[in-house]
Amino acid sequence: MRFIKINPSDNVAVALTDLGAGEKVEGVTLLKDVPRGHKVVLRDLRAGEDVIKYGFPIGHVTADAPAGTVVDHSCVKTNLEGLLDYSYEPSLVEIAPASVQRTFRGYRRADGQVGIRNEIWVIPTVGCVNGICQEIVRRFQAELACASGGAAGLESAQQAKARPNAPGGGRDGAEGDVGRPGAAGVANGALRSERVRGQSPLTVVVFPHNYGCSQLGADHENTRTVLADMVHHPNAGGVLVVSLGCENNQLDAFRALVGPVDESRVRMFVCQQVEDEVEYGLQQLREIYAVCSQDEREDVPVSELRVGLKCGGSDGLSGITANPLLGVFSDWIVAQGGTTVLTEVPEMFGAETILMNRCQDRETFDQTVSLINDFKEYFMRQGMPVYENPSPGNKAGGISTLEEKSLGCTQKCGKSIVRGVLRYGERLRVKGLNLLSAPGNDLVASTALAASGCQIVLFTTGRGTPFGSFVPTMKISTNSALAALKPGWIDFNAGVLAEEETMESVSARFIETVLSVASGEEVNNEKNGIREIAIFKSGVTL
Repeated sequence: MRFIKINPSDNVAVALTDLGAGEKVEGVTLLKDVPRGHKVVLRDLRAGEDVIKYGFPIGHVTADAPAGTVVDHSCVKTNLEGLLDYSYEPSLVEIAPASVQRTFRGYRRADGQVGIRNEIWVIPTVGCVNGICQEIVRRFQAELACASGGAAGLESAQQAKARPNAPGGGRDGAEGDVGRPGAAGVANGALRSERVRGQSPLTVVVFPHNYGCSQLGADHENTRTVLADMVHHPNAGGVLVVSLGCENNQLDAFRALVGPVDESRVRMFVCQQVEDEVEYGLQQLREIYAVCSQDEREDVPVSELRVGLKCGGSDGLSGITANPLLGVFSDWIVAQGGTTVLTEVPEMFGAETILMNRCQDRETFDQTVSLINDFKEYFMRQGMPVYENPSPGNKAGGISTLEEKSLGCTQKCGKSIVRGVLRYGERLRVKGLNLLSAPGNDLVASTALAASGCQIVLFTTGRGTPFGSFVPTMKISTNSALAALKPGWIDFNAGVLAEEETMESVSARFIETVLSVASGEEVNNEKNGIREIAIFKSGVTL
């Protein structure tokens, strides 16, 4: 299969591979070469006439476009403008409950949640203590290595004793492989423990960020809320919160926001109130580790799985291969009684009415209208264009307008009814398909998905990206060329859907892959030690 006409009413076809001038597409002779992912006109279009893809207008041509020519961002412009009034015209498809309930191997937490990882997270309340947190984790990892008989690239016991904040150590400030950029297993603070005295291995991760002070209003609350969400996340068997003491994000107020916790697993302290902050932090980690290392996986129904849906570096095949695959998977999770979450509000613009008409009731519809218009007003307050979303990479991959991007993007959530709408930083309350307020930025949106309670983020991409959020961030390629080029980034290749492998067979393999990841198999961002957070910011920095 070399091209596809997605909907019978479309007036363009999409190249699934590079096509040459003179080839025939739907009986039309190509006038020029057509790169993979780009659109070719199937009939003459006059200037101002709509381009139809997915059965919907994705913009209009700015000049006459004869049949057989390529139309892209240079000659297709959006039809979108300003705020819109919406009417609720429900079109609901009930997903039948699954006849067979599947399971995965997860960690049941005391609060009823289920984690797919059992990690210890070190969370700074403010960017000023990022270095302290990293040093605590580095020293703790050195202790584990010594206790297990040592490991390549890690400190010896003698080296650890010479460290400034090691137990009984001096302050020589020397550096070793544990904290050296590029050392195995330590990129961005992700450090893997060895098996110690028969205990289960744990990953200890520090999540540095730039915020927690010099912020006002919504920005300050966003920081506090996302960090509090992390404390409650089920993928963390234990958490150490480290505060400086003089920051806006005061620990007492943060503690109150977090609420009740299991104090054998969650510890917090103020650096300015202890004599040796690294030694104090080490002792807290030792005690947390002793508890968490006893945790074991057990069989858990898929109804406990909460999956974030995200795309980035999209191309012209995103809405044809990987995103529809996630749509099938999302409906499968919902049928199992589980939860999926769609975000990237700016990438709903132009396809928002599809989502609105899938809302379960008028209240959910009204919340979705607010979700959309509030984000448009945010753009307008900043004096920024609302509909100029496609990036240079998107355009190079064949996406011309925001409507086209959104119609492809929203396919990730399948056909399920929208059951819930979440504000930024809000945690999940209802099962089924949810919409979440967050921008399109990959790391900010993925962090928001994880903060809502998703244990994993499924991330489709046509251009490729190596990043990872604070939960496993599984990359699904839209085309096979990317999967072949970047095997260290891509975890699953959906490009085979453009090579005549059926959706039934690909989705079956994909389901098994996701369940394996939920049961402990690492994805590439974890193997590469790339773990990060990014918090939404829109206001003043003091």
